[in-house]
Amino acid sequence: MAFIVTFTTLIIYFIWGYEPAKSAALGGVIGVIPNILFAYKAFKFAGASASKKVVESFFSGVKLKMALTAFLFALAFKFVVLIPLPFFGMFCLVMALPLITPFIIKQ
Repeated sequence: MAFIVTFTTLIIYFIWGYEPAKSAALGGVIGVIPNILFAYKAFKFAGASASKKVVESFFSGVKLKMALTAFLFALAFKFVVLIPLPFFGMFCLVMALPLITPFIIKQ
């Protein structure tokens, strides 16, 4: 995911310039960081013997992801001048990437 964000941000930078690329990078970071923390928290436990811990860690990971995403959005809107289309476009790309990846990478 981080590679896609970096690659797309570089393309935006060379086509439209610094400000749209900054907005796109920030939208990507706001999408990637909560996902990384969610994956760490949700998949800490494994196995049938730890099934209750798996469910609890998954739900606490979702809560953490939502709270952190909202917090990062609030910080971005408060302290950074954003261009909406690249910002939300990159955020939506990061959120949709797990859904479209199986169609792109076929085994």
